[in-house]
Amino acid sequence: MQQTTEIRQGILKAWDGANYLATVQLTGSLQLSLKTVPTDRGIPTGEMQVGRKVAVLLFDPTNHQDAVVVAVYT
Repeated sequence: MQQTTEIRQGILKAWDGANYLATVQLTGSLQLSLKTVPTDRGIPTGEMQVGRKVAVLLFDPTNHQDAVVVAVYT
């Protein structure tokens, strides 16, 4: 069975800079927050400010725990 990856937009809700883990609310979903999402360590921790937009790569769109934050932008 082939997996499809998906990139989704989200809003950073919380940031754990010591462990590079984010809590993200996916855009368009008031109910769905992803917690302890691993984050690309190439992103400077100073850029991870609550309220900023992030790009989230979902390796398996049916399993939201299988994700990584790949970018942050305004």
